[in-house]
Amino acid sequence: MTILRRIEILFSGHGTAFYGGEAITQTEHALQCAQLAEQAGDPESLIVASLLHDLGHLVMSEDGTTDMRHQEVGADLLAVGFGPAVTEPVRLHVAAKRYLCAIDPGYQATLSPASLHSLALQGGPYDAAQAEAFVAHPHGPDAVRLRRYDDLAKVVGLATPPLEHYLPMVSRCIRRIS
Repeated sequence: MTILRRIEILFSGHGTAFYGGEAITQTEHALQCAQLAEQAGDPESLIVASLLHDLGHLVMSEDGTTDMRHQEVGADLLAVGFGPAVTEPVRLHVAAKRYLCAIDPGYQATLSPASLHSLALQGGPYDAAQAEAFVAHPHGPDAVRLRRYDDLAKVVGLATPPLEHYLPMVSRCIRRIS
């Protein structure tokens, strides 16, 4: 099975489940994230990362595991077909939340109750040394952009393009392995 087909199956299956403690589905959340990145004029790699950033949640649903490191699971799955411009913002989007909580005093107050709960499970805000290490990562700025989209992409009933709109972008971002 190709990575593109697996993505389609995950979204059509486990993507129909609600997203954490939010009132939208996993797929609705993913499409809203991608739409925000597209509207901002981000490169296709960040639009695709925004679409796929929570794929680890769908994979863990598929596998029945209780592992809470969905960002690692998703990035590792995506690494079989995508380069770091897609996988690293996915891998770092949880770290970006912890970073933003450390550097922006008002950021944590903007998080939804579900996101605050997951922040506690993820280790809470970074300390100064952790924040400094995060900001030095070459994909840190893209992860912060993705994180901002992640925080905003929880609007019940928001109209978005369908998954099929983004699949050509996903396909173009897949590495050609010969």
